[in-house]
Amino acid sequence: MGISRRSFLVATGLGATAAAVAACSATTTPALTPTTSTVPTTLPRTTLPRTTTPATTATSPTAIDYPALARKLSGQLLTPNSAGYSLASRSYNPLFDGRRPAAVALCAKAEDVQACVSAAAASHTPIAARSGGHSYAGFSNPAKALVVDLAGLSGVRLSGTDAVVGAGTRLIDVYAALAASGRALPAGSCPSVGVAGLTLGGGIGVLARKYGLTCDRLVGATVVTSDGQARTVSASAQPDLFWALRGGGGGNFGIVTSFTFATVPAPSLTSFQLAYPAGAVADAFAAWQPWIRSAPDELWSNFNITGAAGRSTCTIAGCFVGTAGALAPMVNTLVSRIGSRPIRRSVLPKSYLDTMRYFAGCSSKSMSTCQAETHGAQWNREAFVASSRMVTATADPAKLATLADGRPDLHLIIDGLGGAVARVGATATAFPHRSAEASVQIYLKTTVAGRAGAAKQVSAVRDALAPIVGSSAYVNYIDATMPDWAHAYYGANLTKLREVAQRYDPDRVFTFAQAVNRS
Repeated sequence: MGISRRSFLVATGLGATAAAVAACSATTTPALTPTTSTVPTTLPRTTLPRTTTPATTATSPTAIDYPALARKLSGQLLTPNSAGYSLASRSYNPLFDGRRPAAVALCAKAEDVQACVSAAAASHTPIAARSGGHSYAGFSNPAKALVVDLAGLSGVRLSGTDAVVGAGTRLIDVYAALAASGRALPAGSCPSVGVAGLTLGGGIGVLARKYGLTCDRLVGATVVTSDGQARTVSASAQPDLFWALRGGGGGNFGIVTSFTFATVPAPSLTSFQLAYPAGAVADAFAAWQPWIRSAPDELWSNFNITGAAGRSTCTIAGCFVGTAGALAPMVNTLVSRIGSRPIRRSVLPKSYLDTMRYFAGCSSKSMSTCQAETHGAQWNREAFVASSRMVTATADPAKLATLADGRPDLHLIIDGLGGAVARVGATATAFPHRSAEASVQIYLKTTVAGRAGAAKQVSAVRDALAPIVGSSAYVNYIDATMPDWAHAYYGANLTKLREVAQRYDPDRVFTFAQAVNRS
């Protein structure tokens, strides 16, 4: 994917230090401060001339003529001897810093993407698109490949109530631009995640139960396929490819250069948090699971288990489309069912933008600082290992509660689904997990030296989760060691996805270790 990854920062709102329970950053989250958006509101042109350059039928790879490719690009083409290559070749996760792409194309417009795809197809050179660079397995930054960096294709343009969003736009920039026009889009929390990877894998976020996944709001896209053509797809134009782009995973069918989303009016929101001590996890989850299952669409919540040397602790957090007064009875009901009072409780009514800044961990920073930290040298990076499962069966609270015991700082982030997500058919889009009650992200911050141990822990918890919640998984939390990954990510949609990949990429120009076109 491009990560396609979302994170959720749990903050008390009471002056205490926030706990980073996913992979964006550990930070503190004091009271929010209003700010204004500085995101650009123009986009590179997305109506592109079509090229008739076919993929080569040669079976022997030939090297890309990189000087010739560089002359065709509006942006820079960086090779290992170029100034700036080291910075440009990095992804979000430092664990992948040892990978050395053959070149990184800093695309400035969509025609640059076409030139890169045509060059890679003609030479049989591996190619990967990078939107935000958050691929959990580092698939957006492969060694010896041409990396197509889409950061230069960034911006948001409103057309009525639709938003045309460049594929390299980071989520914090999407939120800022939409909020300035009184609009909103359901999407993830991590501010530096690129909109492309998130959308292509589905797009779980704090407004999903009310407004659906990010991919559910997609009404059109421009995508460069393996023949170098820029195709404008929608429900009525090449609908099979459009279907695949809504949850079929990043990197599988082409390189999207822009998305068109149907936005919603920006709502006023109220977030909340309940923190419970060690020993309360089983009781809290036993109450939370049926509570969120029966909650109104306006209420989204997640359940976060934090491992410790002894017994784990937990935090319940959420976002409500409505007022604090309307939310209070529902939270009180949950507390009553748990049977004990939380050690911390907070309720924060805020605007749409301020709430998204809160979940992004940007409450204490200016908007310009938050945006700057999503790019380049100021990028707030973090080394981590992660995986996932989808909750497709009622989970046994006692079994779930002990999975992180004895594993300091390992997090199980259980995001409630249902609502609008569940009202879309399992085959209506490529995202197959419509009946799942929740997703589970297994996340452990680590170091380069500690990578092997962290990976072992995450895999052990992932495998232990399967008999408790089911063996399905979320492609945006892609895991290079996932057992039976194709069925775990795509379920019954796998066959159709492979047919679409074969139709638009018969020579497998777009492929990687867990690509749809892999058998």
